[in-house]
Amino acid sequence: MAPTVEVTRLASALGAEVRGVDLSSLDEGTHATVSELLLEHLVLFFPDQDMTVDQHIALGRMFGPIAEHPNIKNPFTDNPFIFELAASMGMTADEWHTDLTFQDTPSVLSILRMVECPDVGGDTMWSNLYLAYDSLSEPMKELCDGLTALHDAHPHGRPEQTAIHPVVRVHPETGKRVLYVNEHFTRRIVEMDHTESEALLTMLTERASDERFTVRYRWSPGTFAMWDNRCTQHYVCNDFEGERIIQRVTVTGDVVEGNPPKWEPMVKRSDATGRFDRQLSNHLRSAASH
Repeated sequence: MAPTVEVTRLASALGAEVRGVDLSSLDEGTHATVSELLLEHLVLFFPDQDMTVDQHIALGRMFGPIAEHPNIKNPFTDNPFIFELAASMGMTADEWHTDLTFQDTPSVLSILRMVECPDVGGDTMWSNLYLAYDSLSEPMKELCDGLTALHDAHPHGRPEQTAIHPVVRVHPETGKRVLYVNEHFTRRIVEMDHTESEALLTMLTERASDERFTVRYRWSPGTFAMWDNRCTQHYVCNDFEGERIIQRVTVTGDVVEGNPPKWEPMVKRSDATGRFDRQLSNHLRSAASH
């Protein structure tokens, strides 16, 4: 690691603040260093960065293809490769989630710029999904390793956008297992009925956001954050007044891999009023047609 790079751990579970790196002009060696730090700490914070929108996008492209957000339009910035949230527009991501898990190939990593933040409040929290999985009992690990879950874009008003992913995924670079469900986008366990699914998902999503596995970051304008969506969740503390504006670039193309399901999907075909059953049936029919 270059001697000018200073790394300060922020919590025992995950998170580090990095100084001595100019994100607007990463050379090959520093890019490799940042990538290694991201695998180690899962979420990195870079204070006092001065970058244009175009430089922000160029930074994202150093890590992979950039995605346009499929559902949400920006309030201020007219650029399809920037995803912008402003509190004054009612946009606050105050549920635990991993970005874009309702897609077949969701986000690999996200790079966020804090444009404007309140003097007090509006922190963001991240959780370590390696630790969430490791904390499960052996019988629960064995059960979850054989299950899949349906994710959808219902929070964006697009419940027809769905994907099915393993409940436990394997990180493609570290080889470690990850608990891969979240309260924002995960709707049901495919191989369970509604009652069983609701009980298990409640337990698993609570485990994923257990405070033992989290870090909380206090923002200042000009700070960039970079996090690995393959093994983290995040949550905005909606405890502030005033404007809070973020801009995010999303690196896409993740392939979610884990054990194949041990059981067939559980669909109560006689339950014509069950939205999740209809949703799952529609997804399975669509997958079969392709």
